Amino acid sequence: MINQEPKEAFPYNPPDEEIKKKYKHIFDLKEPLPNRFFKVAFDKSLSIVMLSLSAPILLAIKIAYIIEGIFIPENKGPIFFYYWGMSAGKKIKKYKIRLIKERFIDKEGAKRHDWIAFSAEWSSESRTYVGSIVKKYYLDELPQFWSVLIGDMSIVGPRPLSVMHFERDRDQGNVTRSLLKGGLLGLGHINKGTSEMGNSKYEYEYIDEYIKRSSFDLLKLDIWIIWQGIKVIFRGGGY
Repeated sequence: MINQEPKEAFPYNPPDEEIKKKYKHIFDLKEPLPNRFFKVAFDKSLSIVMLSLSAPILLAIKIAYIIEGIFIPENKGPIFFYYWGMSAGKKIKKYKIRLIKERFIDKEGAKRHDWIAFSAEWSSESRTYVGSIVKKYYLDELPQFWSVLIGDMSIVGPRPLSVMHFERDRDQGNVTRSLLKGGLLGLGHINKGTSEMGNSKYEYEYIDEYIKRSSFDLLKLDIWIIWQGIKVIFRGGGY
């Protein structure tokens, strides 16, 4: 049973007065922003490619979990799970690969698919051996390409939060995750591991570009963000 919510799971800061003034037009928005053609086409095309390429990786992870479970029975269990997250103000299933031992999962919370039930992943002691490797290289996010394919998420956008963290983010004054689909990568998320991680200005900067740019120019920005994200992944920046 998890008794305390880990602070690491919610690094996003409230908007300061400078952000509120500079991006007032964003705070004035009342409805989620409309889809952009090239962004949607790119998302669906890339998600199909990535799901195909990741199939053997997922199979290898599954086999590794089975082997680990044979030698360490407490580490066995299903490979996939989901908790309820929020994307463009909509409740979605956020799919992930299980990183932790079954005994660290709050069973009642897991039945409700609450994020807090699985939050022990922030403790290295709770992770399986396979889970530690999966986390290091962000492989636990691979199932979310399915969410991109079905339109619940985008490749690039504000990182989707669990329901409880979305509500906290909204209550502290942020609006970005009510306006745009959550992404596998975000303009702020590529700063992971630096002091800039969690600075909400990047989410507003991206939405501002989303509004101002043409559909094709927005795609070029997304590709640049993806490239920066790939470099973070290959550094093994997951923790």
